[in-house]
Amino acid sequence: MKYNLLTGVMKKELDYFKIENYYGGNQEWFSDRMMNIGGCAAVTACDMCIYLDLYKDIGGLYLFDKNHITKADYIRFSQVMKPYLKPRFGGIDKLDIYLEGFGRYLKEHTGGKLSKNTLEAFSGNEGFGKAKQVVKDSIDAGFPIPYLLLRHKSPPDKDYVWHWFLLTGYEIFEESFMVKTVTYGTWRWFDFYNLWNTGYRKKGGMIIYGQRS
Repeated sequence: MKYNLLTGVMKKELDYFKIENYYGGNQEWFSDRMMNIGGCAAVTACDMCIYLDLYKDIGGLYLFDKNHITKADYIRFSQVMKPYLKPRFGGIDKLDIYLEGFGRYLKEHTGGKLSKNTLEAFSGNEGFGKAKQVVKDSIDAGFPIPYLLLRHKSPPDKDYVWHWFLLTGYEIFEESFMVKTVTYGTWRWFDFYNLWNTGYRKKGGMIIYGQRS
């Protein structure tokens, strides 16, 4: 974590992997039409597996060479993940669907050491203050956060609507709380207050790795 005494900015960014010139995976690589259109949940799961293998030494999750991650291997890996988080009509629009699918993958590829119980759903109906603390705690503990954004009255970007992506960092300055998002092989910073408050009753939320205190 970095804290600048002069500016009062507190910032935490997780280490992350590159695939060729991309920052993580990108569903636009997929020739499988359904995965190309609706594979965003699977992409976050694939990225989480690589991250956990690389930075948390949890072997067995990424099925290819973690020291030489290629686009071709990532595409093959996405096909392995597809049955667990299969694109469907309406998308993977509930946290429980993600928990079941990714939890089953974790269980089957760690011999039961990890499972859906390793993950926790944090509803988008929770208040901003609580959500902000959960993001900070998770990033401070060294874990990215799969994030589901559904409809939004003022979306930070149209590509983020009805979409899964990852949070991999935060920055605090005075009343501002920014989060670093990762999707489509790149990263961007957004104001978390706007991201969280969608203006709609039906909300997404976050998947938290491990148990919160």
